[in-house]
Amino acid sequence: MSEPNETGLLAPQPIERLECVRILAPLAILGFLSSRLVHIEHWVTETGFVVPKLDHASWKQPLYISPLPVGLAYVVALTTVASGVATALGYRTRMSSGIFAVLLAYLALADRLETFTVNKLGTVVAIALYATPCGARYGLDAWRRAKTTPEERVPTHVTWGNVRFFQALLIGMYFTSGIAKIRGDWLSNSGVIYSHLHDSYQTAFTYFLATSVPAFGWTVFQSVTLIYEAGAPLWFSLRKTRLVALYVGLGMHAAIGLMFGPVIWFSLLMSALLLSCFAPLPWLSSGLDRIWKRLG
Repeated sequence: MSEPNETGLLAPQPIERLECVRILAPLAILGFLSSRLVHIEHWVTETGFVVPKLDHASWKQPLYISPLPVGLAYVVALTTVASGVATALGYRTRMSSGIFAVLLAYLALADRLETFTVNKLGTVVAIALYATPCGARYGLDAWRRAKTTPEERVPTHVTWGNVRFFQALLIGMYFTSGIAKIRGDWLSNSGVIYSHLHDSYQTAFTYFLATSVPAFGWTVFQSVTLIYEAGAPLWFSLRKTRLVALYVGLGMHAAIGLMFGPVIWFSLLMSALLLSCFAPLPWLSSGLDRIWKRLG
């Protein structure tokens, strides 16, 4: 299968990239939320601890959301899972992605102490998916249309913004992270990453590497990470460096996920965006075509 023309900032983009985000991102988000949703009564209800409402106006609490009744909290948890899975399957995609986005936004705002990067990034991704024609191909909606109206043409491309947004979001995250590291002590302290290995997120794999890899190895890893993130707009804009940048990014997130326990869900979400946005199109087409053929 030849790769459709993706050149030009405003050129139509292959729908495979959008559909991969639709399939992979909600699963990573739900994986992160799973440990919280199973204890939903201790998360967003008065059964557990919730941030109290301040009795005076403060920038520390620009928005207060009251705790939910326990029964309604269970409804929120089940609906979040159902809408996320439905979005990934491409079932009633417009409605399911909208519900998923609204509930993710609620969960991110309801308990600010439990709001991590995946909450914020996942909410943005879900809102963006709702605004796109995702589900037009490689999903249950598309499968049902193919069965009922086989003469209808299946779209192969989407307008540029539907894909460029996710690419810009990913590159922007890397670039701003790199700038923050430069403004911090990543240039003056060669042991920043090594110091992270001894945090509470340490895993058995982390301990093994910390006792096996020489100190200069962590300095090299730190330098590669900094160069990769700060130079992300360049690495991903050039065709010659794009594939190398993809491999480096996937390797970096694999290492982060293995070494820092709960951060694995962030690594999976970032890896899903990396693959969807910048993997060679034949990789994505091959995998999606296999799923499509199995659906009949």
